[in-house]
Amino acid sequence: MRGVLEVRTLTDGGQTPVAVAEQIATFVGGARSTLDFAHYDFNLDGDTAGIVGGAIKAAAARGVAVRFVYNLDHRNPIPVPPPPEPDGRLIASLEVPVRAIAGVPDLMHHKYVVRDNESVWTGSTNWTEDSWLRQENVIVIAESRELAVRFTENFDELWDTGAVERSGFVAPRPVPVGNLRVRPWFTPGNGEALSHRIGKAIGRARRRVRIASPVITAAPVLSTLAQRISEGVVDIAGCVDQPQVQGVIYQWRQNGNISWKLPLLERVMEAPFSGKPSTPWGPGTLHDFMHAKVTVADDTVFTGSFNLSRSGELNAENVLEFVDPELADRLESGLEVVGGRVQDPSGPHR
Repeated sequence: MRGVLEVRTLTDGGQTPVAVAEQIATFVGGARSTLDFAHYDFNLDGDTAGIVGGAIKAAAARGVAVRFVYNLDHRNPIPVPPPPEPDGRLIASLEVPVRAIAGVPDLMHHKYVVRDNESVWTGSTNWTEDSWLRQENVIVIAESRELAVRFTENFDELWDTGAVERSGFVAPRPVPVGNLRVRPWFTPGNGEALSHRIGKAIGRARRRVRIASPVITAAPVLSTLAQRISEGVVDIAGCVDQPQVQGVIYQWRQNGNISWKLPLLERVMEAPFSGKPSTPWGPGTLHDFMHAKVTVADDTVFTGSFNLSRSGELNAENVLEFVDPELADRLESGLEVVGGRVQDPSGPHR
């Protein structure tokens, strides 16, 4: 572990679901008083269900106060993002207080755990076997009471109101995490401000910009990227999920109110961006999406659950912002560009 902030990257086929489940069980097993879980998707089978579910039930049995919220009733257009498939029976089997958050019209898209108001497990990674085996993802583990308190405040917004739109208003003030200053962002309360913050970081970059996001549709990010790419003075590269980008462009071509962004996205995709040729979502299909959410602008890092999208601004999301040259380098190398260049974006939707 690197001090009190640990960043792990998952790659397609680079680790086993059981290994990730055991890491989670170790984190959960360290709880002494409280555990708050916020999950967009929670669906495990066999060994992984036994490992993670067993750790949660064991914590509750020894007197740890456990609360669990998850997204329910997704009705947004597929495939951005792909809908969750939470296992209600597995969640009920935990026998802990649970609250389903209606993901209508906007999603409860978090993937975090707060332990004892001292530690946070967060990132882009849903708790499903495909997420742990076949997707590019990021996990962040932070030991910081100040950061954990901010996440607990966000959790309480969801727990107390049961409404996505009434959450995400925790002030994005930096807090100490070891020798770093980490700024936690929560949406939708701070959604537009977060997109502008990332766009400004890209606009200020002088050496490099690296992005991993399934889609890139947030106007402040998309327009700044297109401008910096056209200027040609900064090293810019990244990766997206090809079927999801194709789906976005198809939708934009059908909707004249959004089509103004299409030239910007096409300009960005002309840069050294690649699209992972994942399996398009469908009932029972393999979920091997490019799922990481990272922006590196020089040595500034943004990472969490937030797609660089307009819908992300409206969802319940979280992002950690910090400056660390070593971690920025590690994320750049750990999430190398995958797949091939995004070809004719109309793709299978033509």
